[in-house]
Amino acid sequence: MVRLLVLFAVLLMLSAISLVTARFQSRELFVTSERLSAQAHELDTEWRRLQLDRAELARNVRIDRIARDDLHLVPSTPDRTVYIRSGQSGAASVAPAQGGRP
Repeated sequence: MVRLLVLFAVLLMLSAISLVTARFQSRELFVTSERLSAQAHELDTEWRRLQLDRAELARNVRIDRIARDDLHLVPSTPDRTVYIRSGQSGAASVAPAQGGRP
């Protein structure tokens, strides 16, 4: 009878230790899950901000302004267009535009 009582006491202690360990691991996993969830939210917010930045940087108005102001580019006109004819031997002949294509 004493042996059976000792056996039950040992099993009860092992069960209690197992329960405490399981709860501790559960809390650790919950904290890790919450931390990763917060990180995913931050990354999603950053992704959306980057998408907006990309859209802003690719706007035609901005590209046109940079081309005109910073690079000093001007729109092409027919009198400034040069057509290069290929298929001739030697150097390629250059023909200035006469108001239309050759």
